[in-house]
Amino acid sequence: MAVYNHSFVFEFEQQYDRVSFREYMQRHWRDSFIYSAVYVLVVFSGKKWMENRPRYELRPYLALWSALLGVFSIFGAVRTVPELVSSVRDYGMEYSLCNPVYLEGVTGFWCCMFAVSKVYELGDTIFIVLRKQQLIFLHWYHHITVLIYVWYMYPANLGFGRWFMGMNYTVHSIMYTYYAVRAMKFQVPKFVSMIITILQLSQMIAGFVVTYMTYLLNLKGIKCSLNDQPIKYGMIMYGTYFILFAHFFYSTYIAEKPRLHTSEITDGKKMS
Repeated sequence: MAVYNHSFVFEFEQQYDRVSFREYMQRHWRDSFIYSAVYVLVVFSGKKWMENRPRYELRPYLALWSALLGVFSIFGAVRTVPELVSSVRDYGMEYSLCNPVYLEGVTGFWCCMFAVSKVYELGDTIFIVLRKQQLIFLHWYHHITVLIYVWYMYPANLGFGRWFMGMNYTVHSIMYTYYAVRAMKFQVPKFVSMIITILQLSQMIAGFVVTYMTYLLNLKGIKCSLNDQPIKYGMIMYGTYFILFAHFFYSTYIAEKPRLHTSEITDGKKMS
């Protein structure tokens, strides 16, 4: 099947060397464990260090950080979602789950950027620590497991990765834009944060379903993956995400309890 034909291609997208990057990820995907260990060490030692210190405001920096990630995610969604839609519409669901042609061309470049961005997104938590906001398990667990799984999955050439990438870019484009607007002290209706959490929950459900469908295809002898390990890990990951996000949604928006002044929590971040 042909690589999806974008109507316009930027020069930097043409310079993407998929072979070199795949070889790099094959050699270095385990580095994601090192990044995750350093991340956890820095985060929790930072929380301890901040215990008896005043919080840092950092709003301008948080707004800039969130805006940059928001713009990046918007570009990523615009460049990857059309390929996802085309793969389902023109070739069928099985093709979208099993054919890794999205790793070539423009979507291949943004897949590369997707993997790299999971390292940079760890920086979200620095703002939580320095601003002395509530750090919940969901937040840091989500960050490290996404990083490890994406780096582990990339060299395996898995077709269903187009779903993970397209959904993640889309939800993050909305989420980080929301964070940027909040950090700039614009008033945003409270229902917006609930909608974002619903989108995240929907992403986890869709991710689990897509992974399970791939598993069923493998059982039928239609090999979408050389082995079932990446698929099983994906189902476990999305299953735990759904449980954690569902609990977060219930405790934040449904359960009756005293609220902390005007703060909100989304994706494990408490915005004040």
